[in-house]
Order: sequence, then C-alpha cells, then structure tokens
Amino acid sequence: MASFRKALKSRQRNHHERSQPGFREHLGLLEKKKDYKLRADDFHKKENTLAALRKKALDKNPDEFYYKMMSSKLQDGVHVPKRNDEVVMTEEQKKVMRTQDIKYVEMKRVAEARKIERMKGELHLLEAESKQKNKHTFFVDSKVKVESFDLANHLDTAPELVDRVFNRPTLKTLETKSIQGAVEPHSIMKMTRQRNHQYKILSQRIDREKKLFVMSQKIQTRKDLQDKNNKVKVKKETANIAAIYKFDTKRKR
Repeated sequence: MASFRKALKSRQRNHHERSQPGFREHLGLLEKKKDYKLRADDFHKKENTLAALRKKALDKNPDEFYYKMMSSKLQDGVHVPKRNDEVVMTEEQKKVMRTQDIKYVEMKRVAEARKIERMKGELHLLEAESKQKNKHTFFVDSKVKVESFDLANHLDTAPELVDRVFNRPTLKTLETKSIQGAVEPHSIMKMTRQRNHQYKILSQRIDREKKLFVMSQKIQTRKDLQDKNNKVKVKKETANIAAIYKFDTKRKR
C-alpha cells in the first residue's frame, strides 16, 4: 500500500502559481490570494473604524457638559486650554484653596510621623550596622586596669557576643536557658538584610516627613502674603526652608 501511494505521488506534477500574462506585465506581479487577503483585511479594518467614529459622532449629545469646558475655549473650531491670567479668582477664593492645601499636606505629614514612630518602636532605635549611635564608655581607676580590661568579663557574656548591641545574653542566661531566635550564620545574615531594609524605609519616611513640613510652611507663607500688610523679607526661600517675612503689627477690630 505504501509503495502504491509513493508511485502515485511520483506521478504528480508540482503546483505552480499562474504568472502575469505577457500583455499585462506592465502592471507588475500578479496579485495572489494571500496578497488580496492582507489588502482586504486592512480595508475592512479602516471601514469599521470609520463606521464606529460616525456612530459616536451621531450619538454625541451637543448639550453635554464636562468640566474641561471651564478651563478651555473654542478657537478656530479647536478646544485650547485657557491661560492662567484668563482664570479669574478672588483673593478670598485663593486663601480658601491654600487653606485646603495646608490641611491636606498636614494630614499626610501627621500620617508619616505616626508611621515613623511605629517603625522606631519596632526597630528599638538600633542602627542597621549593629552599632549604637552613642558610645558606651567604661571608667576604671588606673591605667593598669585599662590595659587589663576585659570587656567580655565586664559584661558577663561570651567573647563571641561582645560585638552585639542587642540580644546579648549573659553567661548565666546561656547556662540556664536555651537561646531564642536565629543562631545560624545564614539566618543571622537574612535577619540583618531585613533590618537594613527596614532602616532604609524608615530613613525615606523621615525625609518625606521633612519635605511635607517644608511644603506646609511654604503654603502657609504664600497664604499670609495675600494679606495687604506691610512686610519685609528677612530670609529668602530655599529648597529646605520657607521664606521668612516680618509683618507690621495690625490691631484686630
């Protein structure tokens, strides 16, 4: 059976695409079905897009309102945004807006401050490199005792635990109780990386809280400048501090 099929296949002729007739060679290559398919798909895609846009234009409500109408105008049939000087606002409206801005910034700053305090409580104010910020000084009576001073003996702990500033048990604790927590070097390194990451986040939150405080001060200064009082600039505004003005005293009525 297989040899019969092979014989039939050998007698088949190779299929060749029909070429462009001689009298039409000036029109280029003859378009094949795959070429027609690509051209037809592109045509129908454009046709469907135009039909969808036409339907959207017919369904549009000419009386529809949207908020961008208040900040744009029609110029040569095209909507363009208004310039800042064309938006009219009273001084009272500006002061109310700045008051709302201050409340929002203060709310975010207080939230950051609470998160900072919570993280400080969790980290127990330890530095990421396992070194205390403040040095611990030991006092002895003579220089002889300084030379023979044994820190492990003085702290009553094992010499291997002297470099720790936290979780440093005494010899009595090591003899009577089992050590809680990680003791393997791999686990200790993992905990150290986690602690370093937490300190990095804490540092970022502290910087963010300082920036929000400066932003609040700058907004308050701009709000105070809207009052028509005589003022003198004492210090210029910088990236870290708001400008400082000295206002004339005004009696409240």
